[in-house]
Amino acid sequence: MKLPRRRQFLHLAAGAAALPAISRMSWAQSYPTQAVRLIVPFAAGAVNDITARLIGRWLSERLSQPFIIENRPGGGANVGIEAVVRAPADGYTLLVIGTTAAINATLFEKLNYNFIRDIAPVASIIRVPHVMQVNPSLPVTTVPEFIAYAKANPGKISMGSGGNGSPAHVIGEHFKMMTGVNLVHVPYRGGAPALTDLIGGQIQVAFIDMAGSIEYIRAGKLRALAVTTATRSEALPDIPTIGDFVPGFEASQWVGLGAPKNTRSEIIGKLNTEINAGLVDPKLKARFADRGSTVLPGSAADFGKLIADDTEKWGKVIKFSGAKPE
Repeated sequence: MKLPRRRQFLHLAAGAAALPAISRMSWAQSYPTQAVRLIVPFAAGAVNDITARLIGRWLSERLSQPFIIENRPGGGANVGIEAVVRAPADGYTLLVIGTTAAINATLFEKLNYNFIRDIAPVASIIRVPHVMQVNPSLPVTTVPEFIAYAKANPGKISMGSGGNGSPAHVIGEHFKMMTGVNLVHVPYRGGAPALTDLIGGQIQVAFIDMAGSIEYIRAGKLRALAVTTATRSEALPDIPTIGDFVPGFEASQWVGLGAPKNTRSEIIGKLNTEINAGLVDPKLKARFADRGSTVLPGSAADFGKLIADDTEKWGKVIKFSGAKPE
């Protein structure tokens, strides 16, 4: 009698141990059962916003629930980020964020959150090349010519950006740090007014994302000297990289999806799988390519490493430049 009872006990114990795993699996399979909010900490029309709308539509179709875009601009993206940090970790409030999060970690002396600690990486989505571009009136056509001209005219070339600590700003500061040129930073309230003044000749150079400037480059209103990524862009295949002339230079903007810390790993895994499926879909991939972006598939751990690496990288650049938030 003892042996059957022992076997019965072992079967019951094994079944009890399996229940949590089965419950988690079942819970993840049913997710989502209601609308999901995608918080974008920028105004409509920005790279993060466009990315959110494209990936949100894909997730809505794949998971049969609406993924609603909610723009929460303000505080250099901190307003939107904090809203997600404080949200329940149930998978129904997510964050569409980019390079700004890595920059803010050093740019702001005091934050009410620690991005790496408080936001769980879900999936990277795209990488956005920036373009070193000049007003056509500037007498340079290559990066070496620009460096030589800038060194011959220190402090006389104005570099525009979308604001202090914006990706365009820190990429420009990275260029200054690696080449030793003296450029005068002119911050604007967004990339669009910076582009307007670059076209008008009020500033001479900018390191603006390709998505915002590619049509002006194609129309000849701006002269592209180089892309900031390690490899050439398919959207501008004839334009070299800065790294071709400044060894080791690489910079770009990325956009990905995050969730509040302690969000179930099953939810993160499901979202990561669906996003990666979208990034190999020809139609969705083409939509990103039309805007000069390249898809950036990978695991949640890959995205976490990217965030950590960029936080360290841009921290060094910000300390070099002395940049402060506006």
